[in-house]
Amino acid sequence: MADYANPDVLVSTDWVVEHGNDPNVRLVEVDVDTSSYDKGHIEGAVGLNWNTQLCDQIRRELLDENDWVSLLSGIGITNNTIVIAYGDNNNWFAAWFVWQLKYYGHQDARLMNGDRLKWEKENRPLITAVPSLPAGSYTAPTPDASLRASRANVEKALGSNINLADVRSPDEFSGKVLAPEGLNETCQRGGHIPVASSIPWAKAVNEDGTLKSREELDALYQAEGVTLEKPTIAYCRIGERSSHSWFVLKYLMGYTDVRNYDGSWTEWGNLVGAPIEKGPGS
Repeated sequence: MADYANPDVLVSTDWVVEHGNDPNVRLVEVDVDTSSYDKGHIEGAVGLNWNTQLCDQIRRELLDENDWVSLLSGIGITNNTIVIAYGDNNNWFAAWFVWQLKYYGHQDARLMNGDRLKWEKENRPLITAVPSLPAGSYTAPTPDASLRASRANVEKALGSNINLADVRSPDEFSGKVLAPEGLNETCQRGGHIPVASSIPWAKAVNEDGTLKSREELDALYQAEGVTLEKPTIAYCRIGERSSHSWFVLKYLMGYTDVRNYDGSWTEWGNLVGAPIEKGPGS
């Protein structure tokens, strides 16, 4: 992992075995399938439900600062805790949680390099016991707006020199389908934002669930004209896959100006009058 711009943001499964129960480390599992944690998880890990605990339940919005502080304090996290996130589906929502941690200024948030399937294939144990953790004391700073793109940011970007990365599947990019099979959040129109490049998030991942090398990642993005010299916005359907690509671009590839448009296609594809294009994806 030494070839990455910031190799310390990833930890191996071996590291988790060695340090997962350290008092200053908190493992957090966030899955697409919210029932997975109860069926078995890494010892000491806390489970978070992405659609009930990691977003506002009234508005389509992230938790406000008070709710964020309450959530993290309740699972024993302080501002000095090393938070290691992992989950199913190559860490879709684990990356979304890391993005939220960084948005709220948490200093040490990392991903396990490989998801829970990799852990299982290595014949490492999963347990069902839920850890009993002392409450933490967390203080959230002002959110870092430079990590998040709004609809207005994207509208402004359409007429500027910017990287706009659509990281959904080729069929979503082309407009053939509105959402991945079995997922409910959708839109009125299929297609993609004009000028966007199709760079499916999964192309950054090896077959064993680990992330590809810096050289491979550079080749992947540069082939689509996404370069370090321009500001970058990544989007998907609801912001979880683009959080994964945001993590890759910012921490592994070293892009200094990269944002996650978490409104993504379920916002843009429902906007009255928003420009949309259809066509092949990568």
